[in-house]
Amino acid sequence: MLNKIFKLEDNRADVKTEIIAGITTFLAMAYILGVNPAMLSEGGMPATAVFFSTAIAAGASSIVMGLLSNYPIGTAPGMGLNALFTYTIILTMRNSWQAALAAVFISSILFLIITISGLREVILNAIPVDLKLAIGAGIGFFLAFIGLKGSGIIIANPSTFVSMGQLISAPALLTLIGIFITLILYIRKVPASVFLGLIITSIIGVVFTLLGFGAGYETMPAIPTDFISFNFDLSLFGGFLYGFDELFSNIPNLIMILFSILFVTFFDTTGTLIPLAKACGFVDEEGKTVGIEKAFMGDAIGGIIGAIFGTSPQTAFVESATGIGTGGRTGLAAVVTGTMFLLSVFFAPTILSLFTSTVTASALIMVGILMIGQLKDIQWDNLVITSSVFMTILMMILSYSISLGIAWGFVTYSIASIATHETENINKITWAMIIIFALYLFFGL
Repeated sequence: MLNKIFKLEDNRADVKTEIIAGITTFLAMAYILGVNPAMLSEGGMPATAVFFSTAIAAGASSIVMGLLSNYPIGTAPGMGLNALFTYTIILTMRNSWQAALAAVFISSILFLIITISGLREVILNAIPVDLKLAIGAGIGFFLAFIGLKGSGIIIANPSTFVSMGQLISAPALLTLIGIFITLILYIRKVPASVFLGLIITSIIGVVFTLLGFGAGYETMPAIPTDFISFNFDLSLFGGFLYGFDELFSNIPNLIMILFSILFVTFFDTTGTLIPLAKACGFVDEEGKTVGIEKAFMGDAIGGIIGAIFGTSPQTAFVESATGIGTGGRTGLAAVVTGTMFLLSVFFAPTILSLFTSTVTASALIMVGILMIGQLKDIQWDNLVITSSVFMTILMMILSYSISLGIAWGFVTYSIASIATHETENINKITWAMIIIFALYLFFGL
């Protein structure tokens, strides 16, 4: 039956290898179970409920991805997308989390329509490659800044806006230890290095707590009292239904939110799925990626599932490469990954008590380090590109907003292109985006 559903023989795969690959991918992705609740709770969402939403949504969407596309790729709330959801849509644009979830639901449906209609390729080709890379790298810097701020390594200063905090304080010291441990594990190519870094850092945090070097749960991991939970907190389930009235009461705000989510999701998903598909060998003689449209559909459906259960936008995880590296070649691996996420709901007390914001800060910074690697492909000898990349990254951090950073990048790109008489490289779709971003940037529309 499994061979018929997942075409194991056709993909030169076997059940044992696929199960190992699925578990490996889960371990590489599992850090999101700690990071997502910590981040979304800053937007007013209950951390325990977000944990269950994250686990169930990631589990269900990964299973859908495996069954629909037969790709060995896990999906979960995306890093960068959760930052956009919390710090831009909720905190900066002052929307409720219910409205933000409603926007995720609508954008996921739109993404599904775009995929089915074939508009994906048209839009993808309209955006300058270097701006795509700049946005990905900028989000990496933004995530790192969030981690540094949350741990107390970087603090507010009335004279200079920001400055260095006390590195010997418990939160800052624990985060620094976590960064160096995770970095060493990653450099040594240890599988699931980010997740293992979280585990080791949380254990060190418990030791700190036992020694009295900390200030309780707010800054240090607490010692777990329960290891298994059967009390599922699904208070966010269907919460998006209460956000539609607020969302549609301000149409310009709605357009900007949807545009930002679609834009980041679109390129995050594209930049992840295509390389992973190639790693699996899903490329025909003409160089086309076989079955990629079904994978995009699975990703979009995963976003709808995430909104229903109450979490930030979902996307394919590049960490799936770890499972592919162990031999995963079919959707059975993704189904196993999804099953592991569903089983993780029983361990909520342990994970939430250990993976505090101080511990997850090290994971945010490590993910940020990995994301800025995209800058290596930027055309640094082209001033139009360089200025656009610079403004995208700088303003994304300083404005504490991903969408504002993107807006600065597009507007800078258009002005620099006009100055150098290179506007022939900008097509009608890109000009439309530039106008929308300019209105948003200067008039808040």
